[in-house]
Amino acid sequence: MRTMWKGSIQFGLVYIPIKLYTATENKDIRLRMLHKDCMAPINYTRTCSKCGKAVENDGIIKGYEYAPGQFVAISEEELSDLQDHADKHIEIINFVKLSEIDPIYYEKAYFIGPDSGNGLRAFSLLKQAIQDTDKIGIANIIIRSKQHLAAIRSYQNGMLLETLYYPDEVRGISEVPGISDLAPEQEPKELKIANQLIDQLTTAFNPTNYKDDYRMKLKKLIDEKAAGMPARQETGPVLSKPNVVDLLSALEASVKETKPKRRTAARKKKTV
Repeated sequence: MRTMWKGSIQFGLVYIPIKLYTATENKDIRLRMLHKDCMAPINYTRTCSKCGKAVENDGIIKGYEYAPGQFVAISEEELSDLQDHADKHIEIINFVKLSEIDPIYYEKAYFIGPDSGNGLRAFSLLKQAIQDTDKIGIANIIIRSKQHLAAIRSYQNGMLLETLYYPDEVRGISEVPGISDLAPEQEPKELKIANQLIDQLTTAFNPTNYKDDYRMKLKKLIDEKAAGMPARQETGPVLSKPNVVDLLSALEASVKETKPKRRTAARKKKTV
């Protein structure tokens, strides 16, 4: 597993050398853009929108569009001066309960690993203390020149760092069209059946029960075409939709459809 960040965690006056490793990976199958006649990848060149000339990397600078068509240039030196040069240091600011953080704030997860043998004791101590108190540490971290809010928590036999969105990066739900038109009260019978449907579909979460069906079908299609096999039409079970005319009928039909089947033992008839 490749190290993507190296630094330390400050826990009070204790400094713990650590490394970060990406905890998740995107397994989307990426398709390339090809020239239909040559079946070769399409190349894209960087061109100036004003003069139309191709621009090499040494002729490109960064800038911000503060008004339509108006830009201010920002140099790499100026960006560097704005950063905290202790960017390889994570100071835990507070400890909070995990339940107090709404999942909407979570962005990306990283495994935290010890960086040296000398820091193993302190690393293990922090992990155990966080686990015993059922708390998570809130800290700031700079990754690839961008500052992130982060949550540090115990995870299995190690620790996990999860970057969080800042409050001003999370949009208000009041901006959703039609959200203010929701009925404040629900029909009691409809709500009762909706709760019953939730109960019937409730189970313990097991991530291995879920899979990316589309990615698996696409991978199979690619393998077949690469092997020169004719593409086969994917067919699945046809789901029949009940003929329902209102919300209550739809809920009742859903409860009936998802009701668990009970096995009944066959009764033996006694003969005289």
